Amino acid sequence: MLKPLKANKVDKALRRKGFRVEESKHKKFILYVNGKKQRIFTVMSRGTKEISKGLVKTMMKQLKFDNFRQFWDFIECPMTYEDYVEYLRKKGYI
Repeated sequence: MLKPLKANKVDKALRRKGFRVEESKHKKFILYVNGKKQRIFTVMSRGTKEISKGLVKTMMKQLKFDNFRQFWDFIECPMTYEDYVEYLRKKGYI
């Protein structure tokens, strides 16, 4: 079941999982693997407190997850950076 998430929690999880932030009007989180920029990214508005269900769904697609459970594991940390990179490799995204 999709539900809103706290923006600061998502921000911290993305940074822990190899994403770097490019800030402008919004925060653009870009995945780096072995120091190389990848084509995996997501965007979050600056100053946002909660991420709506609609944005959660968009972020799931941008981060290449098939379902909310995978995204939840990514945010809540059962999925490590190494697990995520391996997942993206198996799926052929990197």
